[in-house]
Amino acid sequence: MKMHKLLLLAVACTWAMGAAAQWQWIDKDGRKVFSDRPPPQEIPEKNILKQPNRGLPRAPQADASVPAEAASGASAPAPKPAASAPGKDKALEEKKAQAEAAEAAKVKAEEERIAKAKAENCTRARQAKAALDSGRPVTQSNAQGERIFLDEAGLAAEAKRIDGVIASECKR
Repeated sequence: MKMHKLLLLAVACTWAMGAAAQWQWIDKDGRKVFSDRPPPQEIPEKNILKQPNRGLPRAPQADASVPAEAASGASAPAPKPAASAPGKDKALEEKKAQAEAAEAAKVKAEEERIAKAKAENCTRARQAKAALDSGRPVTQSNAQGERIFLDEAGLAAEAKRIDGVIASECKR
């Protein structure tokens, strides 16, 4: 029985070792990130806080990318962290401004669509009112799909309905 307890303890200890294999770094927005995968290549070495290999900085794989960064311009990463707080605010404000502009464009497009629909409804209602006022007999379809002529009460009800549509859709 004692051997089972020792075996269980050994399994529990080795199982917890997987949790120790974690990466920890600060991303471009200044947030601390925890992951079981290495950070993206654009994360500078100094922003890597912890890695699975005994907490040392990034493996030699990242060192191979340093010459490529140096060839493209080593000065580019240096100003970025120095201006991260103001740059972060500017970038955030730019994103907010873009989101607000996109939302305003959506609202404007929706308003234009509604205005176009109202103008179309107004035109149709005015045409129906002109046809109703012309004095010619007016027909409608009933529930069975048959065409019937409107009597005086039907004409008055239809005129009232059309006037309501004109009042609501033809406001300028």
